[in-house]
Amino acid sequence: MSLATYILRRVLLIVPTLFGVSLLTFALSRIVPGDPARLAAGAQATPEMYEQIRREFGLDDPVPVQYWNYLSGLFQGDWGRSILSRRPVLEDLAVYWPATFELVLFAMLIAVLLGVPLGILAAVRADRPADQVSRIVALLGVSLPAFWLAILFQIFFGLRLGWLPVSGRLASLAEAPPTLTGLYTVDSLLSGQWATLGDSVRQLLLPAITLSFPAMATIMRFTRATLLETLGQDYVRTARAKGATERQVVTRHALRNALIPTVTMVGLSFGWAMGGSVLVETVFDWPGLGLYATKSALSLDFMPIMGIALLYGLVFSVINILVDVTYGALDPRVSRA
Repeated sequence: MSLATYILRRVLLIVPTLFGVSLLTFALSRIVPGDPARLAAGAQATPEMYEQIRREFGLDDPVPVQYWNYLSGLFQGDWGRSILSRRPVLEDLAVYWPATFELVLFAMLIAVLLGVPLGILAAVRADRPADQVSRIVALLGVSLPAFWLAILFQIFFGLRLGWLPVSGRLASLAEAPPTLTGLYTVDSLLSGQWATLGDSVRQLLLPAITLSFPAMATIMRFTRATLLETLGQDYVRTARAKGATERQVVTRHALRNALIPTVTMVGLSFGWAMGGSVLVETVFDWPGLGLYATKSALSLDFMPIMGIALLYGLVFSVINILVDVTYGALDPRVSRA
């Protein structure tokens, strides 16, 4: 099977995957106790106002009818309406998604740029001080709760030292750059607004570092383990026997094969970072999907939560396909499998 055929099959599998996500989130939204219409109407609402809200959002229909209407609306580009904002969910997602994507993207860049080199260093210096330090960092990375780490960074780097801001995408009086991609760093760079670029990067650093820490620790330990295993293979010992230096053995022979499993871990970490962004965005008041999901959950506003779950499922599926393409670039045998 060619790589193109394999990718096409994976793309087609996105449809049943998203169907399963929609069914699961819809079922959970109906199992959770509480009445979103009652909460939206308020304590002083009359019975007529309450019934009007139920009719407006289709909550008076039987549950199977509600799901059919939701599912048919998805195929028409209608992801429902938010009870909280009274806007279409798709419009809200378009507003909040760029902030989350920018945060997760920068967090993963930090995680990869630090995790892979540190993993390589730990592997080539196995059981030495550098390796011992990497083990401690990895243990802290997977053990410390994200919200606790976020608060600790806010107190130390923001309040005590005053080096970095602790909330928002821009300073309170700063003007957002022209919307080209929705990513403030990219938009300010493309429009030549250097002051806005510097401000957006400063605002991004603390939440991105916080979000990157678990992913960086995981990638570092995974790179170390796979590289150590690769360095013990026969072809690596043959390269050493032929007189290759240790640098040549690592960079030319072992590293390329060792990075193939690491690519999978990077893809998985991207998905985990999107899920972890909920707590980080809430602590740093970052106006992305995580903060939007938190407010929606507290208001029992289920349509945005289902929309966010669908979007995350779609992004995760696309990332898995990109991982497969990267496999083909690192190992040409994948395209002939």
